[in-house]
Amino acid sequence: MTQLEKIQKLVAEKAETSVRLAREIWEYAELPFCETKSAAALMDALKQEGFTIEEGIADIPTAFTATFKSGTGKPVVGLLAEYDALPGLSQKAGCPKQDPLIAGGDGHGCGHNLLGAGCFSAAVALKDYFESEKLDGTVIFFGCPAEEGAGSKQFIARAGYFDNVDFAYTWHPATINEVGDRGSVAIMGANFTFDGVSAHAGGSPHLGRSSLDACELMNIGVNYLREHMIDAARIHYAYSDAGGTAPNVVQSHSVIKYEVRAPRVSQVQDLFTRVVDIAKGAALMTGTKMKYEITFAFSDYVPNKALAAVVEECMNEAGAPDWTEEEYALAAEFLRTYNRATLTGIYEHLSEYMEPDEMEEALKKPLHSKIYPFNPKETRYDSGSTDVGDVGYATPTIMLNMATACLGNVGHSWQNTAFSGSDIGMKGMLRAAEVMALATLRTMERPDVMEKAKAELLRKNGGKYTCPLPEYVQPPIGRY
Repeated sequence: MTQLEKIQKLVAEKAETSVRLAREIWEYAELPFCETKSAAALMDALKQEGFTIEEGIADIPTAFTATFKSGTGKPVVGLLAEYDALPGLSQKAGCPKQDPLIAGGDGHGCGHNLLGAGCFSAAVALKDYFESEKLDGTVIFFGCPAEEGAGSKQFIARAGYFDNVDFAYTWHPATINEVGDRGSVAIMGANFTFDGVSAHAGGSPHLGRSSLDACELMNIGVNYLREHMIDAARIHYAYSDAGGTAPNVVQSHSVIKYEVRAPRVSQVQDLFTRVVDIAKGAALMTGTKMKYEITFAFSDYVPNKALAAVVEECMNEAGAPDWTEEEYALAAEFLRTYNRATLTGIYEHLSEYMEPDEMEEALKKPLHSKIYPFNPKETRYDSGSTDVGDVGYATPTIMLNMATACLGNVGHSWQNTAFSGSDIGMKGMLRAAEVMALATLRTMERPDVMEKAKAELLRKNGGKYTCPLPEYVQPPIGRY
């Protein structure tokens, strides 16, 4: 029996438990920092498998580690699990027609139920392999909540939990099978609070100092800033408190949330400082007082090329998930739920990977059945952000993508929630677990690869992880 066959056998032996966990977490659909049931389900399952649990790490109640040590305990691998859901994306599993389980309810529109249960599957397979082969090593399952919110991995990294980890693997549910070669951008978010003076808007408006006007002027100032920042940067905002619903009362208290993105942490920090200056100016213009609270920040994610080579080898060895004709047909139904404009965008995106004739054939059976090659010379970034980037500044880290939805499927959608609870999602999840477990073993067998990965990290971080958050910023539980 080959190493891959042994791993596949071990994953298959616990597949029922892994799928049950994925479905259970999918049904809970808990929002960032509120994943009490989801975290408990994972901890209970890992405890039953012989892992030692540490709850509430980094002052986050739903964050935890589960550790299994064999022999000397060296080397140490981390598996990064997520399990938070998104608001408003409730949807029946596997149903290609919008039909929420709960109207306005929450759902796993990014597939983190699969992500967490897939890491569980890989961790347990590694534990069983270590025991059967009497190998030295430590597996640490990191329970990382709130990736869709303010994140947790940067707080976990700041607390030193990755300092003695030799390398870390994770994955993400996706529409294609690949070791992602693009990075993701850094981000920083904050709440800006303006306090003014209330007054009768008709009778004595001259006595009022409008906090809402301050927010509006801040927005105008930031809009003018957009012309004078790098093309790759993004600035987003949303009102969390507009100051009330009565137009005849001058608003005295308003809160607006801002997020700033750019390819590098240093660029984000510089741009954020300029946004703060605009907020100060808005307060001066309106006679209000302004304060801001940084709620979160993620470092940019850059894939570790030394680890990527190992994962790509393992992905090619394991192959894509084995789809059935029924699964192809269901995926095609889902693809037809998108309107013409969205489909045009999907085709444009797929054209980056496929030639026209290849894409035409693939869309007849729109579940990815190949492994796309990793490009070590890729320098482009995806415009999204993830707190996995902070782990990548603390220890060598790589993320693989495995198809769990139809080609072109749009993330953070009801369609994605449906796939995350479907048999298609479960099949992709188990294949991802096999690849992560196999890649972990292959890396542990190659001290030269681990050293090369660490040398790559040293060039990136200069020898230590520096958290993009000020030390005083704590996890914004209940405040994000």
